[in-house]
Amino acid sequence: MLSLFIKRTKTKWDDALLERKVLHRAAHVAPALVFYWLADGFPGFEDIIHRLAIVYIVLVGGWVFNSFLNAVIDVYRTLEVAQNRPIKGFVQIVQIITFVVIAIFSIAVMFNQSPFGLLGGLGALTAVLLLVFKDTILGLVASFQISTSDMVRIGDWIEMPKYGADGDVIDVSLLTIKIQNWNKTISTIPTYALVSDSFKNWRGMAESGGRRIKRSVNIDMNSIKFCTSEMLQRFSKYQYITEYIERKKTELTKYNKEAAADTSELINGRHLTNVGTFRAYVEAYLHNHPCIHQDMTFLVRQLPPDEHGLPIEIYVFSNVQAWAEYEAIQADIFDHILAVIPLFDLSVFQRPAGQDFKLLTSVPQPDKAG
Repeated sequence: MLSLFIKRTKTKWDDALLERKVLHRAAHVAPALVFYWLADGFPGFEDIIHRLAIVYIVLVGGWVFNSFLNAVIDVYRTLEVAQNRPIKGFVQIVQIITFVVIAIFSIAVMFNQSPFGLLGGLGALTAVLLLVFKDTILGLVASFQISTSDMVRIGDWIEMPKYGADGDVIDVSLLTIKIQNWNKTISTIPTYALVSDSFKNWRGMAESGGRRIKRSVNIDMNSIKFCTSEMLQRFSKYQYITEYIERKKTELTKYNKEAAADTSELINGRHLTNVGTFRAYVEAYLHNHPCIHQDMTFLVRQLPPDEHGLPIEIYVFSNVQAWAEYEAIQADIFDHILAVIPLFDLSVFQRPAGQDFKLLTSVPQPDKAG
């Protein structure tokens, strides 16, 4: 009857009490009370029955209190604040203290000793207790630091390569933190490891409203050259850089005139290059892209040239953070960039592959006869 009544109420806390069987376990106190009251009917056994009944009541009380605390955790998890301030670790500390107190009290009752006397005797076992409860003590300190410093919250995406963890935090307790990796496996990490070891928390990215795109394209340096007037005329038809081309032509003409440069040779004076114009195009393209965050770091830059060519790096932020959409946006951007590179008389550098060697072997060899 009580269960049916609780299920029909609108409140959630009573459902948690029912699910954790708090009332069901509390009912176990009744038989112990009956034995305690009927102990006088067993001459010579009254004292032992009283002690057993008291110990049983205390153990059931601890059992009920533990279930109540678990119900508190369940209700707390439904609140919005639980994402920022998990309390499971602190509740587990209370549970441990409760069971220690119950154990000491039960032993004291059974042997008719003072609980404080037993505590005094435990002083000699301090070193052993510290060794036994080492992980618990470390977890207690770590839980306090994690909570006060707001290092990790449930739902945070963290990376911890040392433990092979890369995914979302799904549980924070006194001794362990559970992380659901992107492949749906679960990594369990000691709580104190987050304090003693380094890890990466992606919460800042989630809160910033952007997600970084950092990727480069290697340009074959053999294809880099000055722009001729014919090339500039062709480039000026590209919508995103029409204004740029006209502005740079005016600027460079003025400079070369003032410097009295002999522009009949491109090496003299200042001239646009195809790679510089390409870089300007990429900047303009990204500035006009609806999925690029314009208020965050925005760079299209050259990196130092190496044996793989001249890297042109894109360093911008997407305004979409969802993984699949982010990857689609990034792929779409580089699809476009790779497709327009030949339009600037540039070539992408890549190592020779099987097809390249096949083409080399198919080239007719000169006749050496005679």
